[in-house]
Amino acid sequence: MGLVMLRGVVNRELASHVAMEAIVAMLLFMGIGFVAGWIADYLIRDAMEHSFRDRVRWYRQEMIEAGYVESEQPSDQSQKDFELVAR
Repeated sequence: MGLVMLRGVVNRELASHVAMEAIVAMLLFMGIGFVAGWIADYLIRDAMEHSFRDRVRWYRQEMIEAGYVESEQPSDQSQKDFELVAR
């Protein structure tokens, strides 16, 4: 927005024209920022979820190997993951 106003001052444009260009530029960058933020949020949540599930899977495997928990062989890995997260 500041760059648009600076360009308007340098080119001696009318204030109303510069203000409209600045508002359009602000809305454009707001939309770009929204999409970039949404993508970053999705990627970070996905990475954190995978990291958490891997850590829980590692922890359960270590507990089984140490003999603290009996080994379980579920038929559906996704159901097991869901049960682990729900606890």
